[in-house]
Amino acid sequence: MKKLLPFAMLAFFSLFLLSCETDDSRDNGQDYDTYPVMKDVTGSFSASNEYTLQQSIQIPQSDVVLVYRNTAASGSAVWQLIPKTEYLSADRELDYNFLFSTDAVEIYTEANFDQSTMSTDERTRYLNSQRFRIVLVPASVAASTDTSSYNSVLRAMEVQAPKP
Repeated sequence: MKKLLPFAMLAFFSLFLLSCETDDSRDNGQDYDTYPVMKDVTGSFSASNEYTLQQSIQIPQSDVVLVYRNTAASGSAVWQLIPKTEYLSADRELDYNFLFSTDAVEIYTEANFDQSTMSTDERTRYLNSQRFRIVLVPASVAASTDTSSYNSVLRAMEVQAPKP
């Protein structure tokens, strides 16, 4: 009986060791503690707001912010990643850009001319009622995704685009 006891204990502990699953490959590297957040912001750029729109956010320091501008005049949205330069007549350039921290996003325009001199049509097209989509992205997704494509980012994060 003394000889059977060690073998019985070994068999008992082996059963627990073999029944534990340690295969972590099933999650495919999915980051389950971070979820994608998208927010649409509409505003107009003017001298009174220093050609800047601000939006509060909450994002971990390791993650990233992407900002897309809706370039469609009407109908379905067409999202274009900023920074982006728009080339106007007479060698004028208007840049859309943004800065972000863990608690705010600042979207702004800069130009190689005085923006207050833009025509009414130019202000309507480039400054007034501009719609942006702010996308908060886990760093792991941003590192392995073509962020210039809005749809690629959505596919990588496995989310649907929000309804306008």
